[in-house]
Amino acid sequence: MEQVVGVIGLGIMGGAMARNLREAGWQVSGFDTNPSRRAELAAAGIAIAEDAAALAREVPLLLTSLPRPGSLHDTVAALAAAGLPPRLVVETSTFALADKQAAAGILAGAGHRMLDCPLSGTGAQAVHRDLVVYASGDGGAIAGLAPFFAGFARAAHDLGEFGNGTRMKFVANLLVAIHNLASAEAMVLARKAGLDPAQVAEVVRGGAGNSRVFELRAPMMAAGSYAPPSMRLAMWQKDMAVIGDFAASLGCPVPLFNATQPYYAAAMAQGLAGEDTAAVCAVLERMAGIGRDG
Repeated sequence: MEQVVGVIGLGIMGGAMARNLREAGWQVSGFDTNPSRRAELAAAGIAIAEDAAALAREVPLLLTSLPRPGSLHDTVAALAAAGLPPRLVVETSTFALADKQAAAGILAGAGHRMLDCPLSGTGAQAVHRDLVVYASGDGGAIAGLAPFFAGFARAAHDLGEFGNGTRMKFVANLLVAIHNLASAEAMVLARKAGLDPAQVAEVVRGGAGNSRVFELRAPMMAAGSYAPPSMRLAMWQKDMAVIGDFAASLGCPVPLFNATQPYYAAAMAQGLAGEDTAAVCAVLERMAGIGRDG
């Protein structure tokens, strides 16, 4: 396949994927509504289009990485109204399944195809191509995109019918929510017990209690430093709400997931919305009386 792609949404994830695709030899163009992001990616060698429709006029393969459902709706509406030849849209955001299905329907009505391809991994992992793609939709299109996925991810899985990628992402993120809070709980217990947090973060990595989330977040918790964020708490709250609604719609009990929610909400209330989700550790530290201010 011709190695040309347009990336719509150049935030933490989209920007990292655009850079990695360019480094992998792809010709990459991009668009974002945020001028500072456009400037940052232009400085990295990404050609910047004036809007999403202008980008799609020049590029047959599009990757979308968007912050909210409204952004997806606006993007899809612009593409559908532009009178373009058939385009393939690889949608990587985490949204409610209904939002993805609605977007796919609008694009199909304009002669385009969408794949539902959310990602497992943080912004920090995206920088190092340490992402996993949960692809779903047209199996032939997914198979043909193997070189494309390899440009920004370490693995890609075809999960079958459109929407299964999103369903898989909900399952994975449920575990992330639990593992992240469990990591914070363990790190606060370690500090309360008088252990060296940095040493604890290293030692746990080699034992049965380890997880990928612990590996990523425990060093931040040990340092008490939650910026720059790989996943902002404010954005994570959006994902949490979507997972909770999905589980409720299926009548599926998720007691551990539900138990984490007050602590993430407390982190938001304590002014940590712009910090990494690892900052939930600060909530537990305050509860334990071992805040960083002494």
